[in-house]
Amino acid sequence: MKKLNIALVGAGFMGKAHVIGYSNMPKLFWPAPAMPVLKTVCDIVPEIASEAKERFGFEKCCTDWHDVVNDPEIDVVSICTPNNKHAEIAIAALKAGKHVLCEKPIASTLEDAKAMAEAAAETADKGIISMNAYQYRRVPAVDLAKKFIDEGLIGDILNIRCTYLQSWSADPNSPLSWRFQKSIAGAGTLGDIASHVIDIAQYLGGDIDQVVGMMKTYIKERPVQEGGVDLLGTVKIKENAVKKAVDVDDEDSFLVKFKNGAVGSIEATRNAWGRNNFITFEVHGTMGSLTFNYEKLNELNVCLANDPDDRRGFKTIYTGPASPHGDVTWNIPGMNIGYGELKAIEMYEFIKAVAEGYQPTTNFQVGYRVERVCDAVKESSEKGTWVQVKD
Repeated sequence: MKKLNIALVGAGFMGKAHVIGYSNMPKLFWPAPAMPVLKTVCDIVPEIASEAKERFGFEKCCTDWHDVVNDPEIDVVSICTPNNKHAEIAIAALKAGKHVLCEKPIASTLEDAKAMAEAAAETADKGIISMNAYQYRRVPAVDLAKKFIDEGLIGDILNIRCTYLQSWSADPNSPLSWRFQKSIAGAGTLGDIASHVIDIAQYLGGDIDQVVGMMKTYIKERPVQEGGVDLLGTVKIKENAVKKAVDVDDEDSFLVKFKNGAVGSIEATRNAWGRNNFITFEVHGTMGSLTFNYEKLNELNVCLANDPDDRRGFKTIYTGPASPHGDVTWNIPGMNIGYGELKAIEMYEFIKAVAEGYQPTTNFQVGYRVERVCDAVKESSEKGTWVQVKD
């Protein structure tokens, strides 16, 4: 079996998720399309890099991403750094002949996103694969919804409603990590989580054509965080700590028009007490509706218009062996999968694309289009008008 040497750049929260995905993929998808080998982990903090090497089982560690890009032994570079570093690392890796899996959003600016998409297009002719890590569209229930839509089960799509609600930054004492700094993140909630449901909306309903909406910042300053590790609201800093300004959005709400004539809405916030990872969608069609809630990620709800009047309503389908990637769902409907299996599905699709030489469904071109929608939302919020998404 072919082996692919993996380099991980950024050993924090998402770095751990990538390692779990690479490690578990062959255990769940066997025979694997190729065998990932954890070769090098890179983090700018030497202690974190060294600890990650031992914890995750990498062969070696470093603190300079150039060492990874210039290493002829490395086949794949996984980028899990803050957003403003994505473009520089990804473009260099692609030009060095490495396949690249980059966390979302694709970049912190539209210009960087475009440069990444162009670099990916140029190197694709040489068999180099790029992928943006939009894992939530790979939930089996979401793939099942896509299958039903493509089969015409619910007819023509009329409306798509999506939400992504979290509460981890609702506490004003949550620290000022890089996710609250425009110079690093590019945007707040919009890039961090709204991008996920923008991707899902376009996956299910086609390209978004126009948007109109608003962006709000509720907590204007936060206590300064010690160190560079993103704590995602799990640690609270004392109220008398030094504070600095927040210059990104806490909440985004916008209406959308799709190119196919459908309409919809997207709402995302990290300030919704009681919501943890509340990713939802409703798709209403001429012949039925589909609903999904990630906090019950093994369930898809379906209502069909042609059911008899006395029994029409939503029924729950539990994903399992008959669903997309059923191999991962432990052979029995309702046995359930979680975030770890989802990352394994993501890595399977990426490694399979590398092994077989085709661009995956969330390649850099797709990531760039999500960024163009985000850019249109920013412009609309500033102008208070409908804005065309750039093609």
